[in-house]
This record gives sequence, C-alpha cells and structure tokens, in this order.
Amino acid sequence: MTEKLSDTARATMLAPLLESGWAMVEGRDAICKGYKFADFADAFGFMTRTAIWAEKWNHHPEWFNVYNRVEVTLSTHDVGGLSALDAKLARKMDTLAG
Repeated sequence: MTEKLSDTARATMLAPLLESGWAMVEGRDAICKGYKFADFADAFGFMTRTAIWAEKWNHHPEWFNVYNRVEVTLSTHDVGGLSALDAKLARKMDTLAG
C-alpha cells in the first residue's frame, strides 16, 4: 500500500526534484512544475507519453494544458499528500520532457 512520505523520505526524494524545477504547492502537500514545449503537438505528445506511465502505475497527475505549456501538480489523494509515487512520476515526467 502507498504511504505518505516520512520526513526522511521527503528530504531524500524531494530535494533532487526541487533542484530540477519542481516546487511545493502552497497550502497543500503537493508538488508542481510547468513545462514548455515547441508547440501543441509536442506538449500533447508529452502528455500522451506520461499518460501511459501514469496508467501503468495507477497514479494520475492533475494537469492543465494550453498550446505549448503543461502545468502539472502531483499528490497522492489516497494518503492525503505526497508519496513515493509522486516522486517516481515526477522523475519520469522530467525524463519524458527531455
């Protein structure tokens, strides 16, 4: 079962993400990041590639897309905050964004 990140796990897993552009969401135990692509097709392609992994891991992002931008928020609703799944999906999204 997925668990909310402990203080130790939080420091270990989130530090590299925060250094790579992810940020804590104010007033919520969640992380967010904005991605910018060359055009709509690239942004939608990123979302499609991410969706495949999200479905495989049964962990789905909150996101918003306008033209070449994708804004993402990650949190695990089942545990009421951040879990290892959020860190895992964030790392995968960074890789998929290139």
